[in-house]
Amino acid sequence: MIELILGGARSGKSRYAEVRATALADECVYLATATPGDAEMAERIALHRRRRADAWLTVEEPLALAQALTEYCRPNRCVLVDCLTLWLSNVLFAEDGACDEPRYQREQAALLNTLPRLPGHVLLVGNELGMGVVPMGAVTRRFVDENGRLHQDLAALSRRVVWVVAGLPQILKEEN
Repeated sequence: MIELILGGARSGKSRYAEVRATALADECVYLATATPGDAEMAERIALHRRRRADAWLTVEEPLALAQALTEYCRPNRCVLVDCLTLWLSNVLFAEDGACDEPRYQREQAALLNTLPRLPGHVLLVGNELGMGVVPMGAVTRRFVDENGRLHQDLAALSRRVVWVVAGLPQILKEEN
């Protein structure tokens, strides 16, 4: 089962996803896409690690998300991907900030093709970025647009879609 969990920054979506994962399966894998590029991000990563139970397996994969999901998804297991927006940034932009369109197209297609075939539960966490002012810069607009398109594609594949606001989950879609 695929579940998409969306919300704004610091909305409580990751905490909600962690609680949800432990309710769905005894065995949980945290598939982290973040890389500690600076001290503040390193502290965010550490906070997430401290919050999770020791029983969780943590896998760090900033780029090859479909490959990692294929490797770690199993029946009776829940794999939580946190976060899609960081993954998008990682695959869409090279280290020098230039757009790497071929890599993004390849990884996005792999993800969308792989997800429906996976066993077990997959929880996908992403940041909703498109609810404010349209960004002025072309690169930022492109990122917001791709983030929105990715979430639409994933919502179509998901049996459950949840919007988290102030730590409160709002069910947008639920299929049996």
